[in-house]
Amino acid sequence: MQTRRQSPWLALGTLSAIATVGFIDRIVVNVLVEPLKAEFGLSDAQVSLMAWAFALLNVVAGFVTARYAERVRRLSLITAGVLFWSLATALCGAAANWTQLLVARMGVGLGEAIGLPPNQSVIADYFPASKRGLAMSVLLLSPPLGAFIGFVGGGWIAQTYGWQVTFLVAAIPGFILGLVAWVFVAEPPRGQFDAESADDVPPISAFVQRIASLPSARNIIAGGFIASGLSYALNFFFASLLVRKFGLGLAEAGLYTGLLASLPAALSIIGAGWLGDRLGARHPGAYALIPGLAMLVGGPLAALGLLQDDLTVLLACIAGSIFLTMGYLGLTFATVQNLMHPRMRATASATMNGLFTVAGGLGPSLVGLLSDRLSLIHGEAQGLAMAMAAGALVYVWAAAHYLQAARHLRADMARIGASAKTASA
Repeated sequence: MQTRRQSPWLALGTLSAIATVGFIDRIVVNVLVEPLKAEFGLSDAQVSLMAWAFALLNVVAGFVTARYAERVRRLSLITAGVLFWSLATALCGAAANWTQLLVARMGVGLGEAIGLPPNQSVIADYFPASKRGLAMSVLLLSPPLGAFIGFVGGGWIAQTYGWQVTFLVAAIPGFILGLVAWVFVAEPPRGQFDAESADDVPPISAFVQRIASLPSARNIIAGGFIASGLSYALNFFFASLLVRKFGLGLAEAGLYTGLLASLPAALSIIGAGWLGDRLGARHPGAYALIPGLAMLVGGPLAALGLLQDDLTVLLACIAGSIFLTMGYLGLTFATVQNLMHPRMRATASATMNGLFTVAGGLGPSLVGLLSDRLSLIHGEAQGLAMAMAAGALVYVWAAAHYLQAARHLRADMARIGASAKTASA
């Protein structure tokens, strides 16, 4: 009996759930920083190596998988990837030493490199360009939802049962969702809503040339890379800051961190996606202008909050900052997908995921190194707060790239449309 359905919303719901589980398995280590430091005797810089362990295979394998995904059934890759990374997450809980844990984290990164790059390509083929801003924003609710579940659930499990059980529990949903995707979600026709032909797979040189020739694409990817690194850095150490500076337990710190990383971010991503689609039809530059202006305010607001000694003020400033700075996610990926040939989309997704993964290793490492240095002078709690505040100010740099992209988006979109008409003539 045929169970697979050509339903855009079924596909979006299933792939969003898979992406959420992927983010949980990626960031659950953030709430485990303090117990892992105690278990293995690590510094902030050393514990941040978990981010690089994830990134090591993720970047290269993600790009190779994406090129393969331009030619084969994407849902098969998604299923294989989610099953693999779920197994690797379970193995993290079985690690007996620091080296084994790093190797298992490499396995999580490899699995996500196989399973996640095709999902944006699938969603782009289920929704027309005029609806992709909102559709991609729904898909990219996975970071805030995953952060909430990972921090709140992970913090409670870690405090109650230990860090090993936290990894084991986090692995379970992926096994279920991988099978759901395989059984129920149909592969959509490629490029069914696009003017460009989806019959042939362009060479990688054509993909590189397209990115290089579009100022909006170059700037929006650069801005997203910087913003992603900052987001991962602040997220990585925030629970630790609450433990060190305010004496909170893991469960309470995880609750605050999860709530902050989920509700304001979810509202930001969905709101920015809706606003981008609403304004973008008449003003294409809005897809980049919205996150650019928001980051100009959100970054300094975070820096101000991180230096406060009052917990309520700190949480209020960070909530406001997250609401302003996280809207870039859906708009960034939707804009890049709109600028791509239908059979470049998995490659574009993998390239951006790879860059953002590198940023996810670089951001925590730089903040961790700065924290270690400042802690020698100001103590562990204040040193970490100052390092995180310095990082938050770099959002202004990311904003500059988005504002530059906004200047070129209309011309670049028109250029893509004209090229498609010429090719089909």
